[in-house]
Amino acid sequence: QVQLVESGGGLVQAGGSLRLSCAASGIISSLYTMGWYRQAPGKQRELVAIVTSGGLTNYAASVKGRFTISRDNAKNTVYLQMNSLKSEDTAVYYCNADQPKFGNNYWGQGTQVTVSS
Repeated sequence: QVQLVESGGGLVQAGGSLRLSCAASGIISSLYTMGWYRQAPGKQRELVAIVTSGGLTNYAASVKGRFTISRDNAKNTVYLQMNSLKSEDTAVYYCNADQPKFGNNYWGQGTQVTVSS
């Protein structure tokens, strides 16, 4: 059974930092493109950042230079370091594991990030 468990969300003041973690079980996350997505109230889910199995990264323009995605394959875990947080970063953040070649795609349950201005 595949599980992606996010942690690290919470309430932070604007300008602050948080680090999200996504612990994977039931898959070898190093074989997947791992990503972070977010969904704010009344808005569609959007890509925040991804890291491919080869280590390539891609970021949404709105977070580039402030957020950093990384992975620890030994721990089967992916991280999202979020700095200089803004109120518009407030959302539920979801972890995703994607392996399109085999049709595998999994989501975590989400973790709430609230940035107060």
